[in-house]
Amino acid sequence: MRPRLLADAMLGRLARWLRILGYDTLYNPRWPDDELARRARAEGRILLTRDRALARRPGVRSLLIESERIEAQLGEVARNLGLNAEGYLTRCPVCNDLLEAVPHSWAWGYVPPYTFVTQREFRLCPTCNRFYWRGTHCQEMGELLARLA
Repeated sequence: MRPRLLADAMLGRLARWLRILGYDTLYNPRWPDDELARRARAEGRILLTRDRALARRPGVRSLLIESERIEAQLGEVARNLGLNAEGYLTRCPVCNDLLEAVPHSWAWGYVPPYTFVTQREFRLCPTCNRFYWRGTHCQEMGELLARLA
């Protein structure tokens, strides 16, 4: 089973990447430390943080992220939690909601014309109403994960 995650205010970019990879990752930069710890405990989430004091909170399973660079941060998560891309493009990178497969025709006028013609499958976030598809970035992300493994 994939871990459910919670990222602190300093890890917004990491949270977005983890969502793209299909990890249920909560992130709200306005949540104070007490709220982060409460949610992690109550929801059984692993707290990803760069704050040493927050990482040591009692009863909170946490992973202290040492690096400031996104590739290195992903590497830390991969080494400690077994990061993989099995759930790629199943969650909205903006709001964390599950994406829904939609008919190809629904994307007309909402995605660039070239994308509409060259892509066969689209996903839609029911909360944000954003369309997603497997572009060339998918291969790049796969290569990055292979380097990290």
